[in-house]
Amino acid sequence: MRFLERERATVAKLLPGLDESLRAVPLMELEDPNSPGIGLFRDSGGPGLLAPTDYQGRGATALDALRVQRALGSRTPSLAVATTLHHFSMATLAGLITDEGLKFMLVEGVASGNNLVAFGFAEERSDGGVLSPSMTATEGPDGVRISGVTRPPSLARSMDLLIAGVMVPRSDGPGEELAVALVPAESEGVSVGETGADSEQVTLDDVLFPPELLVRTSDLDGRLDVLLSAGFSWYQLLMTGSHLGAAGALVERVLLDDRVPESERVRLLVEAEGAMSAAEGLARRIDDDGPDESTLAHSLYVRYCVQDALSRVVPRAVELLGDLDSTASDEVGHLATCANELALHPPARSRMTGPLAAYLVDGPFTIA
Repeated sequence: MRFLERERATVAKLLPGLDESLRAVPLMELEDPNSPGIGLFRDSGGPGLLAPTDYQGRGATALDALRVQRALGSRTPSLAVATTLHHFSMATLAGLITDEGLKFMLVEGVASGNNLVAFGFAEERSDGGVLSPSMTATEGPDGVRISGVTRPPSLARSMDLLIAGVMVPRSDGPGEELAVALVPAESEGVSVGETGADSEQVTLDDVLFPPELLVRTSDLDGRLDVLLSAGFSWYQLLMTGSHLGAAGALVERVLLDDRVPESERVRLLVEAEGAMSAAEGLARRIDDDGPDESTLAHSLYVRYCVQDALSRVVPRAVELLGDLDSTASDEVGHLATCANELALHPPARSRMTGPLAAYLVDGPFTIA
């Protein structure tokens, strides 16, 4: 089986026509802010990839989704990263909602309508974690009103639904508690603007929405840690796959270059496929056992292992490709930058050293 053939076959099975459509567009056009990639992803049914077939989704397993993300990353890294955030948001959404009727309506609505979900929790605060949002909400006779800002990592201008962390007055006494708001993007008072720092800010100005779309953490019966473990495990898995795809695009170019000695081509292939095998092991664990605290720790071991592999594979691939024309050189430089950005996603290894060391001697596992 040829390099990336299995991953692209998975895309062909679950999202027919997407790989061919992406392949027909030049890389740098796909990576442009006005890229047609999101539209092509929608047209193929991509937003419903993880939704069960009973909800009109594609019913992808974790292993399927990993392979899809690697294939997308090999064609357009920015789309792979953006859709990872959508899939992570979908997994979070499905876990948060306990009302089966509401869950069916929202998840089926996303899948059948090819809608995109953006995740905005604490990006507006440099010191904020996902459990310390700055947005606030109040409940009144007309519904829930929310105000504040957030900076979703992606999909701000393409989103149909925003998952936002908010602080609300406690229902059982004084003080505040964390809640999750599910805000339709077309709601009056929702606006998107540039921040001047290569990112986009979503502002919610006294946005009114139904109270059933506000999920209090106190309503989760102590399941918040389980839900966060599940969501973050999916995030690490799919983000790792996306960046393996960007690196894979470089490796593929080396494999197709007859100027490169066979020994060097095989060396790159072995390391790239070894890293993917580690990620596939994590995906199978999620599929077999479901994500829990132990799986979340495993997802970080794998993600950091892959980072190390990419730190060797990417510069070697760039070096082996040698002298290129300006267009090819720009593409190689862009792919290299994208592949190396796996290290920039949370949580950073330096911040997790202490928590992982404590967990290895039977301490509690925490995300720094």
